[in-house]
Amino acid sequence: MKALRKYLDSIKPQFEPGGRLHSLQSVFEGFESFLFTPNTTSPAGAVNIHDSLDSKRIMIIVVMALMPCLLFGMYNTGYQNWLAAGATEFPFWQLMAYGFLAVLPRIVVAYVVGLGIEFTVAQWRHEEIQEGFLVTGILIPLICPVETPLWMLAVATAFSVIFVKEVFGGTGYNIFNVALVTRAFLFFAYPAQMSGDKVFVSSSKICGLGHNLPEGFTGATPLGQIATFTGDKLTVTGLNDAPISAWDAFLGLIPGSLGETSTLCILIGAIILLCTGIASWRIMLSVIAGGLVMGFIANIFQTPTYPASFLSPLDQLLYGGFAFAAVFMATDPVTAARTGAGKWVYGFLVGVVAVLIRTYNNGYPEGAMLAVLLANALAPLIDYCVVQLNIARRRRRLA
Repeated sequence: MKALRKYLDSIKPQFEPGGRLHSLQSVFEGFESFLFTPNTTSPAGAVNIHDSLDSKRIMIIVVMALMPCLLFGMYNTGYQNWLAAGATEFPFWQLMAYGFLAVLPRIVVAYVVGLGIEFTVAQWRHEEIQEGFLVTGILIPLICPVETPLWMLAVATAFSVIFVKEVFGGTGYNIFNVALVTRAFLFFAYPAQMSGDKVFVSSSKICGLGHNLPEGFTGATPLGQIATFTGDKLTVTGLNDAPISAWDAFLGLIPGSLGETSTLCILIGAIILLCTGIASWRIMLSVIAGGLVMGFIANIFQTPTYPASFLSPLDQLLYGGFAFAAVFMATDPVTAARTGAGKWVYGFLVGVVAVLIRTYNNGYPEGAMLAVLLANALAPLIDYCVVQLNIARRRRRLA
């Protein structure tokens, strides 16, 4: 490390004003600050509040919290391919290798496109490169189907980074979650590749691993099956036609987006975020409360017209991207409500709307994405109302 530090110090003058590579100063500072803690200090006489957690450390901790979901998603990608092919044996390392090869190109595309745009904008604005995309670059592959074409992923990522983040001023200024807008763009621009019964299971061999699934293969997610269900007794099955239990859904051995299937891994990530003080427990708890309340109401008034109303409140939390949204999406500190009371309202709104959409809109069986985006739009209004209520209460107290 000392040798690397010495080398960076030797080439640093070339990137400073007056050096022959001064136009790449923000790129150099980005790599330097990623490798080493900056030794710059605040200006003398300025009033500053210092914290041991800077944005870089926050992003790294969030990435660590996402690792259980990512690793399990790799395993489940291989597992679902083997299961769809009718396999009876599931070699762990082959499944992991298959999932790694399926997921890696998507992570690379997301990072290359997103960071490439951020580096370009930072150079153009003569600003430091922010670390916000360290998390977004992993979130995007985790919330998209494994069969999403890479070029679509690149187009959607570029759209989100440019029009949702950079035009608002970059990291910390966006009003919508960048990863969720990426998925929303894909869903509305390319609905056939983002829904249906084939896109959530990898269907071909990769580097000699896995199985080529037949053209007639169907592998609908639990919510996809529920949305098209007709009858009186709802039964959700896996790719081997065996019923999916609540335990299966909790572990995550079901078809779905890469990082959203395992509630267990999501809970591990939630514990990391809560113990480090990065995510708001108020938002997580209120999202779950909202989902349970709306799920209970929908289950009371269940009707065959809306098959998802047959789901129990617990199943509403276990299926789809609800748990992932509650832990990693709704708690985004940039786009969520910031007042204490506002966080309760914000989270409860996300939970209610997510279950409301997936229950009473059979054409869109997953409501977590739209629920969080709607709450993002209302977060400033929620905070404003909370602040105004506090001001009015204090005025009454003074009077």
